[in-house]
Amino acid sequence: MSELIRIFSERGDLAHLALLLWASAASTALWFALRELSCASRRFDDFVNELERFNRRARRRARKASRRP
Repeated sequence: MSELIRIFSERGDLAHLALLLWASAASTALWFALRELSCASRRFDDFVNELERFNRRARRRARKASRRP
């Protein structure tokens, strides 16, 4: 990495190096954010599925309880 910095500094392309580093950092941050968003979406979907299963069981129990004399 230091060799790359030396080459850029000798040629006077420090602005390009800074832009490259910024773009790399921004892309990495975006990748992490999308990964976390995907995980959060999956957890929310699991939660909704469990809630649906709970409601089905509760309705079934309520029907059974209302049928009993």
